Amino acid sequence: MADLRNCIGSTRFGIEAHEAPVADFPVQPSQKDGLGRMCKTHWNEYTTALRKAALARKAAEGQAASTPDVPGAEPAVGTGKSRAPKPAGAKARKEKPVIELATDSAPAAEA
Repeated sequence: MADLRNCIGSTRFGIEAHEAPVADFPVQPSQKDGLGRMCKTHWNEYTTALRKAALARKAAEGQAASTPDVPGAEPAVGTGKSRAPKPAGAKARKEKPVIELATDSAPAAEA
């Protein structure tokens, strides 16, 4: 009979802890015994649930960020980076000069 090992499950995502054969656990070299804490099936369910929760959280944050607090105000548009005003005395960034490259093949003048 195969040895059994405890799959810890996840109360957050409704995965019950249970006993499973050692062969059902993925290799995890960082663990003392070299095996993961969850069986392969439940590990896949757990990581899928984590991904879906992260996507839902990002969607909710995006929804909250795009909802204006002041009636008639436009939603913020940007790259997601904070553009807070700089404190007094902060050095301004210098603009990099635009370098135009000369090309050998200039457009021919038409006659």
